[in-house]
Amino acid sequence: MLIQTSADFRKKGQAAIFSIILFIIVYILLFISAIALTAACVTGGIMLIVAKPMFFTLMIGLGLASFGLLIFYFLIKFLFKKHVNDRSYLTEIKQKDEPELFGMINEIVKQTGTDFPKKVYLSYDVNASVFYDSTFWSMFLPIKKNLTIGIGLVNVCTKQELKAILAHEFGHFSQRSMKVGSYVYNVNQIIFNLVNDDESYKNTIQRWANASGYFAIFAGLALKFTQGIQWILAKMYSYVNIRHMALSREMEFHADEVAANIAGSLALEESLLRMDLADNSYNNVINFYENKIKENKASRNIYKEQAYVMGFLAKKSDLEMKYNLPVVKLSESGLFNKSKLVIENQWASHPSTEDRVAKLRKLDIKKDSDNNLARSLFKKFEETEEKLTAKLFSNVKYESEKSDLELDNFKDEFEATYNKDTFDKVFNNYYDNRNPNQFNVSLSENSIKELTFDELFGKDKIELAYTLIALQNDKNTIEAIFKKEFIIKTFDYDGTKYKADDAKKLIPDLESQIKTLEEEINQNDINIYYYFLNLSKDQYKEYEFRNAYSDFTNYEKSYEEKFKLFTELSNAFEFISVTTPFDQIKKNFRSYLPLESKLKEEIRQILLNSILEADINEEARKDLGHYLNNDLIYFSNNEYRNDNLQLLFFAINSYQYYIARNYFLLKKTLLDKMSDLEKNKI
Repeated sequence: MLIQTSADFRKKGQAAIFSIILFIIVYILLFISAIALTAACVTGGIMLIVAKPMFFTLMIGLGLASFGLLIFYFLIKFLFKKHVNDRSYLTEIKQKDEPELFGMINEIVKQTGTDFPKKVYLSYDVNASVFYDSTFWSMFLPIKKNLTIGIGLVNVCTKQELKAILAHEFGHFSQRSMKVGSYVYNVNQIIFNLVNDDESYKNTIQRWANASGYFAIFAGLALKFTQGIQWILAKMYSYVNIRHMALSREMEFHADEVAANIAGSLALEESLLRMDLADNSYNNVINFYENKIKENKASRNIYKEQAYVMGFLAKKSDLEMKYNLPVVKLSESGLFNKSKLVIENQWASHPSTEDRVAKLRKLDIKKDSDNNLARSLFKKFEETEEKLTAKLFSNVKYESEKSDLELDNFKDEFEATYNKDTFDKVFNNYYDNRNPNQFNVSLSENSIKELTFDELFGKDKIELAYTLIALQNDKNTIEAIFKKEFIIKTFDYDGTKYKADDAKKLIPDLESQIKTLEEEINQNDINIYYYFLNLSKDQYKEYEFRNAYSDFTNYEKSYEEKFKLFTELSNAFEFISVTTPFDQIKKNFRSYLPLESKLKEEIRQILLNSILEADINEEARKDLGHYLNNDLIYFSNNEYRNDNLQLLFFAINSYQYYIARNYFLLKKTLLDKMSDLEKNKI
């Protein structure tokens, strides 16, 4: 299959090649200099020893020679570096195991004109990838790739969508023109190894320095010298990497075009749009079981649970179902993203999903589709799911023998946890990223407009709320550009290109728009308040509603001060993580006693808080009680008392978690009362 690369691809490919050539020139100059330095040091060392043979000149001569050799070794160590991928989480499968799946892969390989994978692996997650163990010589010697297919991916797509995803992966290697990407990647890895991956080099220098005090002097000089080389290479890494990322984004578009020609545009588009939901569902299940470790609970099949969670979340969001899978539309995500600011992320390796979908729609390639679920490609998919689940949970350490949670029990517990930690969807996400407004009730009565619930929380009001959030974020970013806190040359705003120096011109207009929107939203919040106040009067629940509203707004006012205490505590005890003189450590702990007293008083209030009672488990309550009831010593006999320090930091982090949790629960209590009033209205 021959697909013409785009002009952008060729342009960015040329820029990437130029950056490689520039790196090679710089590297050759450094390499020649290192050879000259090594030769001079070795020659000088030998001449010194020959001129006056004695112990002192022998050690100095050897030290001088080693200095040159260490510099030379630093510049060639990447030749011996091999990047080997961790395969412990992978499960290899062969054609005899899954002939139908291998048949699909073979068909894709023929159509893309690539080699069949060296090995095919199954992984746990929602992903597919091609990988290989690379060395410096990978740029010159052919190397076969391995294919990884995530069971979490197979579980959430059709056969046609899986074909499109795999075709995208092989599309990266389908043409000679794509090889430039491999070269840029390998050069990137080489520079990265030279700049960052120098632990073994430092260990070599340390061993040499430990051999003799004479050698230590030259080892220190070598380390300083290589740091200078690293500074030069770090600049080169930045230069090459930006161009590598730009090319990488174009390669994604190209691989998408390959996939569209094999499986059709729609299959890849629908799978791309579903991936976030599928991945989120998988991670929800993983997080659920992380919280069950102390209960010694595990899963028999996390993929059945992933499918359930995906369906559950899709239902909550009113998503359409197609082929027993949710359909996520691009327009739905746009409802919550109203930003008009566009800044090209030069460090991003992938273009945005929106950009990829736009290109796929422009291609509009149609193919006959097999829309059976991808799981049907496997002989015994459920058995495979259970094997991988067992392998995943075998890495978890339980205090006693674990037991598997039945699917029905998982559903009940997950739904209960979800409902406990989310706001009612009846408000159409109006409160997901903002709070009920605070305003003077007595002064607002004259401005009330009587609107229906659907008018108060309609699409236009949701758009107002998210447009305000976007404007505030855009303003903050543009201010950062103007203040040079965010270094870029140009940006687009509302379809117009601006230079960074022109950022200030936009700020007054944004402030004016923000003020207008805030007034509109504040008026809507006043209308909402009186709407529910009237409902509460009708249902004889006025006191409960007013109480819930004031409890939340009062806590919101105090939250900033409470969080400030957490920040002060975190900053106060930073000295523990750095080398500090003993006298200063003792002085620090004495000076922070008043701050710790405030923390203890706040934690006492938290433990008495009935709203948080269900969130503070027995173990946490016991540890916090021990912290409160004892004057812990954190430093004695010139040593830190680590057990007591762990308890201190547990208390600080618990404080931050519980004040945030209290904030959320007060807001949820208020919104649940509002939701109940609406559902119970006459």
